[in-house]
Amino acid sequence: MKISEEEVRHVANLSKLAFSDQETTEFATTLSKIVDMVELLNEVDTTGVPVTSTMADRKTVVRADVAEAGTNREELFKNVPEKENNFIKVPAILEDGGDA
Repeated sequence: MKISEEEVRHVANLSKLAFSDQETTEFATTLSKIVDMVELLNEVDTTGVPVTSTMADRKTVVRADVAEAGTNREELFKNVPEKENNFIKVPAILEDGGDA
């Protein structure tokens, strides 16, 4: 399955990434090769092979759910560049970029 450069540009745009034309071409080629390799797995006859959900023989280890004291808020906010009402302020990533 060929991944087109247009598809790479579209996903990059959705992800707010920018690539040069050369990078876009390289990504399209590399992603096409990866998809082709994965599609080869469809040709493998897995009849009679049991489904495997894990390779480990371990059981899930669950720790006790015990309440613990949290970290001091003043210590947590010591190196925060901008804060407001006990929240860390970060740059907006939405298209309108407005302050929320």
